[in-house]
Amino acid sequence: MQSIYDLIIIGGGPIGLACGIEAEKAGLNYLILEKGALCNSIYNYPVNMTFFSTSDRLEMAGIPFMSVGAKPTRTEALEYYRRIYFHFNLKVNLYEGVETLKKEENAFLINTTKSSYLTQKIVLATGFYDLPNLMNVPGENLPKVLHYYKEPWPFIAQKILVVGGANSAVDAALECWRKGAEVSMVLLGDEVDDNVKYWVRPDIMNRIKEGSIRAFTQSNVKSIEKHQVTIQTPDGEVTIANDWVLAMTGYKPNFGLLDQLGVELSLDEKRQPCYDQTNQESNVPGVYLAGVVCGGLNTREFFIENSISHAEAIVKDIVSKKA
Repeated sequence: MQSIYDLIIIGGGPIGLACGIEAEKAGLNYLILEKGALCNSIYNYPVNMTFFSTSDRLEMAGIPFMSVGAKPTRTEALEYYRRIYFHFNLKVNLYEGVETLKKEENAFLINTTKSSYLTQKIVLATGFYDLPNLMNVPGENLPKVLHYYKEPWPFIAQKILVVGGANSAVDAALECWRKGAEVSMVLLGDEVDDNVKYWVRPDIMNRIKEGSIRAFTQSNVKSIEKHQVTIQTPDGEVTIANDWVLAMTGYKPNFGLLDQLGVELSLDEKRQPCYDQTNQESNVPGVYLAGVVCGGLNTREFFIENSISHAEAIVKDIVSKKA
């Protein structure tokens, strides 16, 4: 007969690891399932990315997070969470994606790309970096359109269009421009977002002001072709030569897993899952939510530093109901 886990955590990012630490401390029979590498979302961040938060705010379980600067880099974060993983000897299955979730009579059945499991409780700590927000314009499926940006080297001496005005878009625009790309940006508003990192925002504003980076404000992409892009601006359509489109349009949670379990979503534009903020349990008994997935489409409300506490609340509730 197949054994039943006390808890399976879906997502091996920082919050999933935090849940694993609490489960380990509580003596629960648990498993973390991660479809990619350890902290896969952070791994897929731009290579030269610097966090907005200071390293001390990203610490967990009393393990110091040391970084060269006050704000850690992607590489430093990956190293820190690697150390966390080995320090606590966490039970993590990497490169094992969850395909289906189903409520059985006395447990949940989880089918993955490699196996199947039964568990009494589930934590969804899946983040939001997997599914990009599409522009839904002709030509978006062309190979030159990228929804993820890693580093500027492929774009030397190329004409690139960066779509979006948040941190990822600004970082991509500045890095590529500094490596010799001809950079244009499409911004929905009058300028880049207000929440762009305060030490970066003056840089991009000055590059736009001096004309080094061309910005189409209050605009959107209308169509993409092999060698050009057409932009809808307040003054009409503008077509520019183009080699690459970096669509930094944001990302959204995998609502498919929530739907399979019957987790209700709000009817407003946030599409926020229904859950109890005291213990993180959703409207489906035994299904808990942790991290940014709690915000639905409002991905700017939850961060690593204010979601680590979800882990303790969840495991505390599971232990109390297990007693």
